[in-house]
Amino acid sequence: MRRSTGQDEDEIDRILSREDEILPSSGFALSVMDAVRREAAAPPPIPFPWKRALPGLVVGAFVLALVFVAVVAAIVQLIGAPAAAHLSMSLPSLLTPIFGAGLQGNLEIAAGWTVLALLVAFVSVKLSMRLASRGA
Repeated sequence: MRRSTGQDEDEIDRILSREDEILPSSGFALSVMDAVRREAAAPPPIPFPWKRALPGLVVGAFVLALVFVAVVAAIVQLIGAPAAAHLSMSLPSLLTPIFGAGLQGNLEIAAGWTVLALLVAFVSVKLSMRLASRGA
């Protein structure tokens, strides 16, 4: 490692203290101003459509809460805790047939829920594709 001497420091100070004028290349200022004008003329970004998205978010949150309650009820029922009788009374009447006979029973009801879920997914995809093609 080399130690700096007073002469090296004087040379660095001399180089840094020079007041050379730095000029941009030709056309630089014009190209920057053209870019600024283009940016100023561009329309503002489209805001997110919260009014259209809010109902879907509310329904999604409700469905997630319902699934959470159903999973907790199924776990409690599988464990066989004494609170299962109390918890099963608080479940909505739609979920009671699914978990009432255990996870292995009621295959028809499970198939019905599966078909309903596939139908809802299909309709939501078709609806979003239709709305996207209309906006394009």
